[in-house]
This record gives sequence, structure tokens and C-alpha cells, in this order.
Amino acid sequence: MASILYVCVRPEQGAADAEHRSFRRALGVPSLDRWNLLDRPLEQSIFDRYDGIVIGGSPLNVVVDERSDLQKRVEADLESIARSAIDGDLSAMFTCYSIGVVTRMLGGTVGTAVPESTRATSIRLTSAGTADPLFAASAPAMSVLTAHKEGSIEPPPGAVLLATNDDCPVQAYRVGDRLYATQFHPEVTPQDFVDRMAYYRTTGYFDPHEYDLTAERVLAASVNGTDLLGRFREFVSDQS
Repeated sequence: MASILYVCVRPEQGAADAEHRSFRRALGVPSLDRWNLLDRPLEQSIFDRYDGIVIGGSPLNVVVDERSDLQKRVEADLESIARSAIDGDLSAMFTCYSIGVVTRMLGGTVGTAVPESTRATSIRLTSAGTADPLFAASAPAMSVLTAHKEGSIEPPPGAVLLATNDDCPVQAYRVGDRLYATQFHPEVTPQDFVDRMAYYRTTGYFDPHEYDLTAERVLAASVNGTDLLGRFREFVSDQS
């Protein structure tokens, strides 16, 4: 079986632990190694030790007035992973905050004009998405969970747009053959998402006064985004 590493960029311990479990379950692996970038810098040895890397979400944002030294270092490490995937050394899937890091690295624009609240949403696959090894099985559309304050109106130079919707035009793209990036969260079930909401109740992803209503709507949703990570595991195995 191919070796896959989960890279964590969440400062909240409980949310990070839960996200780790979500990725392990969605990937369909009995165990999943973890690297917390907020605690320790990336070591170059991981590029020899792992065939694939999945990067979780974060309350960090690319669009900020000033980045701390820690955030700058974290983003430099994420860019190192992206370059390795672009070079074909491994396969990687960037999600949530980290899609913005990759977009900026490639010369694209990340802004605050296309946020999405905490909810389930439908995304449409592009013609490239319907032919993609990971996304094709979900054509013509996917139901996914999302919550973000920033995003992009168009993919960065060199990226192939795989999925879109009216609210946030760049939902997923591929760079080369082995780098994937999603604005949405492919790892979570509705229950996972509601559990995560407790950690971010007052951080601007939803109206805290409508917590119960938002949670009720999320729990009632039917999503199929987690299928993507199972296919990513198979893709990594095929490439290794």
C-alpha cells in the first residue's frame, strides 16, 4: 500500500485531531502518519518517505495585512510540497486554506470576494473534471461541504480547472498530473463538520446566533465529497 502523510495546519488541538481522523477514514487507510507544521518545520526526508500528502484546512488566511513569521514558514513549507508534486516526485492534495497558498505561489489571485458560509453546496465538474482520474467518477456534479472567507475567481496560471459553482468559481484544480487543490473540504461528513463548528463558533464562518440552525442544515445534507479521497489513495498507489 502507498504511504500517505497528513499535514496539519490547525492550531486547535481538538479540531486537528478530529480532522486527522476524518482524513484517515475518507482515505480508507488503517493508519495515517501526521505532521503538524505549526509545531515543527517540514523535513526534506518526507519526500523520500511518502508517496502522497494530504493537507488539511486552517483558520489561517492568505489574505491578511501582515503574516507572522510562523505563517510565513508554514506557507514556505506548503510551497515546497507543491513544487515536489508539480515536479512529479509525489502526489499531493491541498484543501481549504492551502489552495490559496498554491494559487498565490503560481501567480494567481486570492481575494475575499467569493466567500462561502458553513454549508453543503453543489459544485459542477468542468469538461476537464469529467476526464480527470480523481473527479470523473463524480460527474456531472458533487455535493460538498465548505466554509471559507477567501477564494479565487479564476485558477492560477498553469492550473486546470476541475470544478466550479456560481458562488466560488474555483472549487478545484489540478497542476500537472499530481497536484490537486480543493477549496471545499473533501474529508468531512456532515457530523464531522458540525463537530468542527464548535471550535470556530465565533470566528466568522457563520452567525453564532444561528449555530443550531446552521448545524441542523449541515446534518440534513447528503454529500459525496469524501469519495474523492478514496480515489486519491488509489491514484497514489498507481503512481508509486
